[in-house]
Amino acid sequence: MAHSTNKLKIPNDIAHLIRTLHPEVKKKIRAGLKTILSNPAEGKALKDELAGLRSLRIGKFRIIYRDGRHVIEIVAIGPRERIYEDTYRLLKKEG
Repeated sequence: MAHSTNKLKIPNDIAHLIRTLHPEVKKKIRAGLKTILSNPAEGKALKDELAGLRSLRIGKFRIIYRDGRHVIEIVAIGPRERIYEDTYRLLKKEG
């Protein structure tokens, strides 16, 4: 069970992406974010290069996030077809 002290950290570029999505997709993504906030373990634990991250399925989209002690950091949101590869490249770039 989640503690009420959990907070979501959504980078500006991801917040902008959410605002530009189709209204139905946006609604589902926002519901997914609420799910993650209330139960961070809901998403699937990722492996290998993405170990330490979790993924929540929202239709054809995925929300990739890092479950910190009190802050849940949204790392990426995007279509399943390329989100894992894009996330790997992003993390590699960040170093």
